[in-house]
Amino acid sequence: MTTVRTRVTILVSSTALCFGAAMSSATAAPVPDGPDGSRAGSPIPAGPPPNIDQRTHSTEPVYDYANAIRESVYVDTTMDTDSDGKNDVIAVDIVRPSETALTGRKIPVIMDASPYYECCGRGNESETKTYDENGVIKKMPLFYDNYFVPRGYAMVGVDIVGTSRSTGCGDVGGKDEIDSVVAVIDWLNGRNSAHTSDGSPVTASWTTGAVGMIGKSYDGTLANGVAATGVKGLKTIVPISAISSWYDYTRSGGVPYSDDYMPWLGGYVGHDTPACDAVRADLGDNDDDETGDYTKFWAERDYVKDARKVKASVFITHGLSDYNVQTNHFSQWWDALAKNNVPRKIWLGLEEHVDPFEFRRDDWVNELHKWFDYWLQGLPNNVMREPMASVETSPDVWNDYKTWPATKHAVPVPLAAGKLGAVGKGTVTITDDPDLTEDDIVATPSDEIAGRQMFLSAPLPAAIRVSGTPTVTLRIKADSATTPVTARLVEYGDAKRYSGVRRTGTETCAGESTSYDDSCYFTVQKLTTQSDHGIVSRGWIDAAHSDSNAKPKPLTPGKWTTVTVPLRAQDEIIPKGRILGLAVTLSDVEWTSPNDTGATISIDLAASRLNLPLTTGKLTAPTKVAPLDVDITTPSQRPDLHDPKN
Repeated sequence: MTTVRTRVTILVSSTALCFGAAMSSATAAPVPDGPDGSRAGSPIPAGPPPNIDQRTHSTEPVYDYANAIRESVYVDTTMDTDSDGKNDVIAVDIVRPSETALTGRKIPVIMDASPYYECCGRGNESETKTYDENGVIKKMPLFYDNYFVPRGYAMVGVDIVGTSRSTGCGDVGGKDEIDSVVAVIDWLNGRNSAHTSDGSPVTASWTTGAVGMIGKSYDGTLANGVAATGVKGLKTIVPISAISSWYDYTRSGGVPYSDDYMPWLGGYVGHDTPACDAVRADLGDNDDDETGDYTKFWAERDYVKDARKVKASVFITHGLSDYNVQTNHFSQWWDALAKNNVPRKIWLGLEEHVDPFEFRRDDWVNELHKWFDYWLQGLPNNVMREPMASVETSPDVWNDYKTWPATKHAVPVPLAAGKLGAVGKGTVTITDDPDLTEDDIVATPSDEIAGRQMFLSAPLPAAIRVSGTPTVTLRIKADSATTPVTARLVEYGDAKRYSGVRRTGTETCAGESTSYDDSCYFTVQKLTTQSDHGIVSRGWIDAAHSDSNAKPKPLTPGKWTTVTVPLRAQDEIIPKGRILGLAVTLSDVEWTSPNDTGATISIDLAASRLNLPLTTGKLTAPTKVAPLDVDITTPSQRPDLHDPKN
């Protein structure tokens, strides 16, 4: 349980924007070796570890956090990314129990590698690292050290190459950044060297070498990338709202979300030097914003393609309303891990780009505790016998499921003129109208709009669960060599819907505290809004990229071709009586970078469909499309990608 403290304060908006089945065993996984977790051949002090409760198979907070060892070291690399003639060094800050150092008992590591420790801070309260007068770590952001160090873990915060106190220049998700973290894991496992600020060599003789990486957003992205190298010693990762492919973070099927994002982000988090300016200029020269193509540049930053190398277990958590790191990131990573039988677990909340520590705090801390105890301490608890998936189906209501997604097969839902669920004849036409906003598109579902085709179902005869990744297959004929195609899946019906979180004036504490590093953080309140519609999923593709992101094929004007629009992964229970609407438009200047071509397309209805991953229920078409009155009470808003706090 956490303790609760209250501050007198005004409620403020969260910085996060955008936005059951029977239980059974999850993927089978071996119990890690030994409750001590020591390396083979290392001496183990006599008797059971004092931090382990043999009855509950759980670590306990027996070590004094206030007297923990705090140290800062610099790990060597073979890189010279700033071309100054000296190899880059990676700043590493460590908090670990003094008692285990005295007894010689080796301990595992929880690591958060980040570019944000100085520029932006971590967590909802934007905490940064602070140091004493000797440059040694004093305050480590977030609660991980407060909670886990007393339980017999070391907390390691890594400044990736080119950021904070590390030298060099970062390459935004590329090999250099990933290798800078691998260098630290190698040092923790005796395969690399490091030194203190005065140049004295230092070893990590205090650790078992077992490492678990955790982090939100960029930090979780680094965990994915490092796991995809297969580095020895990395036992588990916990990516929170993390990118799995930087190509898919900056664009969707050849449609960019913004221009020159990679060099901008590199400059935001990295060192302000001429050498790093040159590195960022290379990022801009190689990002292919003009074409939207998937190139070698993006392949280097695509961790999904290397999922076969992953040796670590993976505990994913993501918000189903996250349109910063969109839900295709967790779903494609999850699917790739499943194909390679990686031990895994997933939590999916309703939230946007938000850490579960904010919205499900006690349960999250308890689950992390069990996860790390199992994978890093080797304790035979029940965490891998729990349901694989936990999904928030309404605010603060969670259902557990034995697997995810609930179905591997999508139900083909046919399209007719204005109708969803009936096989149509003939064609319908869309002429690009870049002035159409999302609110325009969804607010008049039963009206005819030149720049949009809307297909509506009859009221659902029973509740349905959409679980997985919907797609829209369209047979089209265009009058230009390419065009963006945008699809939105909307559910209509009056209800209270989740609409975000905001910070409260109440703090709860997770772990031990000192005067300079407490474990107490504000909670958040979930918000709901009465509305008559909600967006289930969105998706975009450039028609020429439909078959390949790497080798686009221009359309032949006047010739039929098939285009598939990938929508974002979702898990949602849609109640009886709701109406589903599929809106198809062309360019989308609100959610993507302006790239309208002014095209007109025809859609062959008989050869087009919505592919919906349904577990229960079905969609039927109305006999007649009835008028729907929709009131836009809260305008839709795209997340600001140029704000790492999101």
